[in-house]
Amino acid sequence: MTQLDLIKNRERERDRNYDKGGRSFYFFDLDDNVFFLSTPVYLFHKQTKAELNVSALDLARYSDSIGKSGPYQDYHVDFCDINGTYRRCRDRTEAGVQPFLEDLKQAFEDSKEWKGPSWNCFYHAAFNQRPISLITARGHHPETIKAGISMMVEHGHLPEIPNYLSIYPVSHPETQRLLSSPIVDRAGPVPRLSIAELKLKAVIESVETAMQVYGYNPHHRFGMSDDDPKNLELILQAMLILKNKYPENSFFVIHTKDANYVKEEVFLDHIETHKLSHLQATLF
Repeated sequence: MTQLDLIKNRERERDRNYDKGGRSFYFFDLDDNVFFLSTPVYLFHKQTKAELNVSALDLARYSDSIGKSGPYQDYHVDFCDINGTYRRCRDRTEAGVQPFLEDLKQAFEDSKEWKGPSWNCFYHAAFNQRPISLITARGHHPETIKAGISMMVEHGHLPEIPNYLSIYPVSHPETQRLLSSPIVDRAGPVPRLSIAELKLKAVIESVETAMQVYGYNPHHRFGMSDDDPKNLELILQAMLILKNKYPENSFFVIHTKDANYVKEEVFLDHIETHKLSHLQATLF
């Protein structure tokens, strides 16, 4: 049976609390979670300024020692959006195909597996038209992110365009301005928030948007998946803040580090942790 046949024969599932008026809201980090892309990042030699192409995995692994010790002690990160370390994670200002779309197309054409640990959950949410929020460290315009997801539909990897609730590429300048007010429980303004802090705010804003768009209902359920431990720590903090504001609603954090799938459900007085299969992870 072909993938197309499977899609045609698959029946849509109602939200867990559909009969009570509740919706299930799915929030996703993208890189190394929904998909794996070979997007290059660059470090720059402190003296010669020569650039070094490194993998995103290495950048994350050595992030605390870059410029100090280890294999990249002689290099530094350049935050220039045009010529810097993360330029392939930003939109080009000149005409042409955006790097995000180029890298997605390349992933579709490569023989290696590009679908990440949360792909089944992402597909489930798109197929059943669950409200979806995309909260990514990338700095593309939200419309570029949408164009990339549309490519997945055009290439037959997704059945249809997702039911978007919100899109927060937290390194995008306009998105950063939207999230620039001081984070919860922190005194005074913050000149530059970290990716994890911005994701915390994006999670909170996405839940508030859900309550505005779909109306408050004590049976709404919210979950976010991410693979980065630093992000997950503050995503969990965001869910704790939200649980205290909306105690009747359900909040979940899905850890996908190293292809493991661990679900934490947030309660007012404790957190319950469960290790799941990828298929079970669609159920929150």
